[in-house]
Amino acid sequence: MLKFSKTPRKTPRPQNKRRLFVVISSDKGLCGGIHSSVTKATLDPNVLPVMVIGDKSKHNSRVPNPRTSKLTFNQIGRDIPTFADAASVADLIIKSGVEFDNVVLVYNSFVSALSYEAKAMEIKGEAGLKDSEAFKKYELEDDGFTKDLVEFSLANAVYAALVEGHACEQSARRNAMDNASKNAKDMIESLTMQYNRGRQAAITNELVDIITGASAL
Repeated sequence: MLKFSKTPRKTPRPQNKRRLFVVISSDKGLCGGIHSSVTKATLDPNVLPVMVIGDKSKHNSRVPNPRTSKLTFNQIGRDIPTFADAASVADLIIKSGVEFDNVVLVYNSFVSALSYEAKAMEIKGEAGLKDSEAFKKYELEDDGFTKDLVEFSLANAVYAALVEGHACEQSARRNAMDNASKNAKDMIESLTMQYNRGRQAAITNELVDIITGASAL
């Protein structure tokens, strides 16, 4: 990823810059509470406007508000995310007509097979990129190059966030299904024990009836 971008650990709060927040989740469920970790960022009234990737975050109680939700995407990363998906998202964001100085991607970052954490990655816009110390080292006469670099930087960042989120989702889904399988196994064992106890009680009652009848004769 281009080093003009920084990855703060917490969602940055707007100060004088216009920030566009892009929440990255997916369309699929059955993976625990992984989607709620990124949608919580939209509960802050300072976090607007918002764009959403994935139906799960779109259905959050605050995100569908047309005042804050400017654009939503679905069917992105339904399978393994590709750079073409990320490039399409970046192109739509830039052409959306929403005015912003920086883009903040809110996504799930993979920590281990059992854990993940929500992170925010801020991508500089054209003005911020030109003011970057690393960028000032280069003498460029073509302004079109800067615009292309911003779009490519955004596409790279979106792709990285999509891949991280996909890895977290698959890991969380595996853990959720594993826990569901264990719970089902425990339930089967409990029901089997209840069935055997009932069956044993019925057999015992029948034997008692037979012995009682034989004694009466």
